[in-house]
Amino acid sequence: MRARSLSVAAAAAALALIQPGLAVAADDPSTTVTYTVTSGALSLSVPVSAALGSGAPGTTISAPIGPATVTDNRALASASWTVTAAETDFTNGGSTIPATSATYTPGTVTTTGTITVTPTSVTLSNSGKTVLTGSAGVGDNTATWNPTIAVSVPASAVGGAYTGTLTQSVA
Repeated sequence: MRARSLSVAAAAAALALIQPGLAVAADDPSTTVTYTVTSGALSLSVPVSAALGSGAPGTTISAPIGPATVTDNRALASASWTVTAAETDFTNGGSTIPATSATYTPGTVTTTGTITVTPTSVTLSNSGKTVLTGSAGVGDNTATWNPTIAVSVPASAVGGAYTGTLTQSVA
């Protein structure tokens, strides 16, 4: 029985020598390592202005307005966000073309990081409508698209330059 105990002890000692790092001596110092992953904000950048061009009454005036980008630096384990777009009525002094005469088409969306983005084309109005939804995001991510605005100019439209304000927001 004594010989068997010595054999087991010798095998255990040999195993400890074969697998270094498993055995830690009582006087080996250790260090606890900590760090912080910083997080930022959710933001949207859009062009300051855009010109769609010109067209006659009864036609559609359409053009991309320039790239828009959602930047999500919140560093979340499960991130989601929604982009909405609202348009004021287009005015030309005393003449008005309603916002509902315009459509918003997001087009192709390019992403970085981990995020699933679903674009939605909408008829614009004075209240915000969802045009992009980001879901299943992990960590930091971005989404960039170049929306096209198309305005159906009524046949009864009065000539001149019309101006409206497109407000895009992310939450």
